[in-house]
Amino acid sequence: MVASRILIAGVAVVAAGGAGYIAKNMSAPPAPQVVVNSAPNAPTIQTTDVLVLGSDLPMGAAIENQLEWQAWPSDAVSEHFVTRDKEPDALEQLKGSVARLAMYEGEPLRKSKLIGQGQSFMSAILPAGKRAVATRISADTSAGGFILPNDYVDVIMTRRSDAQGQNATQGYVTETILRNIRVLAIDQAIQEDEEGRKVKVGDTATLELTAQQAEIITVALQMADRLTLALRSVADAQETNLEEADYLVTGNGRRGTVRLIRNGVVSEEGARK
Repeated sequence: MVASRILIAGVAVVAAGGAGYIAKNMSAPPAPQVVVNSAPNAPTIQTTDVLVLGSDLPMGAAIENQLEWQAWPSDAVSEHFVTRDKEPDALEQLKGSVARLAMYEGEPLRKSKLIGQGQSFMSAILPAGKRAVATRISADTSAGGFILPNDYVDVIMTRRSDAQGQNATQGYVTETILRNIRVLAIDQAIQEDEEGRKVKVGDTATLELTAQQAEIITVALQMADRLTLALRSVADAQETNLEEADYLVTGNGRRGTVRLIRNGVVSEEGARK
């Protein structure tokens, strides 16, 4: 009897110990997992400070506070960009420079888009070999005032007929003397008004012409009763080798001959050397 009690007590002690061990393991927090990162470290991107436009800069406007330094990936930096490494004082040195072309916010600055010191604006934007010739216009002779800088136009000359005699009928002759000519400026405006929404009605249009076209329009101004600018589609801007009234300065295709107008009579003479 005594032995059986001892045995039962021993079993109870062992069972209690086992239950306590199980309860301890269940309440203990799980062991932390060790994560081994086998991926290589991401490469570090090298950057270079580049001078960019902090706001839009219209063509012909002077630089004031529109410039700022911005970090660019070094691999994407062009040799034409202005960098802080090469020109640390560029912010001050370029202040007051004039924009040859329109530039926009976030665009890296290129010195080729600025006018050189001591250079006039019009001569800076004029392509090599071209001439800038001013022609008087009015709203009724310039597409109702809807012609803006950088538009393309035809120049139409209207003059009195050369018909003579008692039975001659007084009339007018109209012809297109120049085609697809770029308008550089209207009065002093060298670009469209803001977002192109406003119309500029000016008194003078400055046209981009070749040397011979400049001679043609100079003669036409003396002959014509009126010169009219006809606005062309922007789709025509790339057309080249168009006919023009070169007879006004060449005379039946012979270089060195000009047409003279005296008292309304047109005659041809050799050009003086």
